[in-house]
Amino acid sequence: MGFASVPGFRLSYAGCGLDAVQSRFRTTQAVAVMTARTDTESGRDELNARLGVLNRREVEARILKPLLAALGAEFGEERVRQVVRETIVDIARAQGHQLQLEMPDNGLPSFEKTMVNWTRDGALEIQPLKSTAEEFHFNVTRCRYAEMYRSLGMEDLGHTLSCQRDFALIEGFNEDVALERTQTIMQGASHCDFRYRLRQPIELG
Repeated sequence: MGFASVPGFRLSYAGCGLDAVQSRFRTTQAVAVMTARTDTESGRDELNARLGVLNRREVEARILKPLLAALGAEFGEERVRQVVRETIVDIARAQGHQLQLEMPDNGLPSFEKTMVNWTRDGALEIQPLKSTAEEFHFNVTRCRYAEMYRSLGMEDLGHTLSCQRDFALIEGFNEDVALERTQTIMQGASHCDFRYRLRQPIELG
């Protein structure tokens, strides 16, 4: 489903160029990151704990669907997708950094412990493969995020709104960790293959 295919929904951006809209996206991104860090009592993001990431993503998707449809109709889907991709990556990187601050360190064992946020309520079914200080490998055999986006008619955007976050998230958590993933359920594969590896230092001389 393309952006412009949401029936009965139209926003007017007359006289407002895409650069201005992108600037507003950037402002929204900054507010989103600050909001993600803020709770009235603790100063921490409590939404994942209260709602679960799956429910949070569904709320976000339902808000974004008509908005992106209107922006795509006004400025062109590809350009709007590019702005969304860049914004989501920036938010995920900042959230990865914030997540690291809540853990004892930025090692892979600590990152593995954060997976409870994404698997809550059976959102992901995971096949563990390897867990060491240098490597963390697993397959996702069921993804209810993909099922949710498909149920909303947003399977074409699900990869942008969820899957692409993974690379930026680990970059924010620990820039010395590389993620390799060759396929996802969201894009039609039987499973998602996550392979996190600690980069080896380059020896000079």
